[in-house]
Amino acid sequence: MKSTKGSSILRSFFVSLTILLLEVGLSSQQKQKLKVYISVDMEGIWGVVHGEQTSPESREYGSARKWMAQDVNAAIEGAIAAGASEIVVNDAHGSQRNINPDDLDPRAYLISGSPKPLSMMQGIDGTFQACVLIGYHARAGSTPAVLDHTISGSTVYAIRINGQEMPELGLNAAIAGYFNVPVVMISGDSETCRQAVSILGKELETAPIKEAAWRYAAKMLPREDSLKLIREAVKEAVLRREKIKPFRPTLPCTFEVDFHQSSQAEMVELIPGVKRQSARLVSFTSSDYLEGFKLMRAIIALGSTAR
Repeated sequence: MKSTKGSSILRSFFVSLTILLLEVGLSSQQKQKLKVYISVDMEGIWGVVHGEQTSPESREYGSARKWMAQDVNAAIEGAIAAGASEIVVNDAHGSQRNINPDDLDPRAYLISGSPKPLSMMQGIDGTFQACVLIGYHARAGSTPAVLDHTISGSTVYAIRINGQEMPELGLNAAIAGYFNVPVVMISGDSETCRQAVSILGKELETAPIKEAAWRYAAKMLPREDSLKLIREAVKEAVLRREKIKPFRPTLPCTFEVDFHQSSQAEMVELIPGVKRQSARLVSFTSSDYLEGFKLMRAIIALGSTAR
């Protein structure tokens, strides 16, 4: 008979090696971070129905920024309940200094201040597994919708990407998609949530925390109910993140910016590569969405200087 001692030792070695590799792999998976990115605007925050509430010059602003922090903290709680190990919150409204750092859940990082290269999406990159949009609003011209506008209410009439009119949520979701990060949840009024589902898909989790009656009026959920809805929607969305596809417009992208005034389009027409399509409409095409987005922001900034 041939001795089986050597082969037995060899088998034991490979079994031990396999177990070790499995343990190392499991340990590596356990240590892998689940990063969640949160962009937070203000018009879609619970309690907000008027522009004066979103302006630092108004006496109502203090209450609105408190509600803003509460909505974000509910989202943070939901993300942590779903296993998030790192959360980054980007203040994305106006001057982008609305959230008082003292009011934010200390388990999250805060990006505050402006201008920022990616504005409402500053800090997003490919290391995140999910993106959440809190307090967003509907595109300009929506009704009924609370404080509907697109980026700049006094400058922009409409923005289209490849012929589809986009609210800020779509423009920003495409930035997340550029980095292969899916937008998994959004909160705001009911019209905002409807627009989000139509653009980003039915798998998106939504938290419609108020229903617009008109541009400056809405029916609010009871406060605790709204926070619970945000918390649970974020938790469910982060847990289901792998079933939600990143939003990526077809390349090359054609951007169209429709201004309120012809003088705004005249100013922007001076930029090389930008075409004047009509009195108020300009367009350009980019093979890189992020570059196109930055040019679009520059176009809007320049257009806003025209009188």
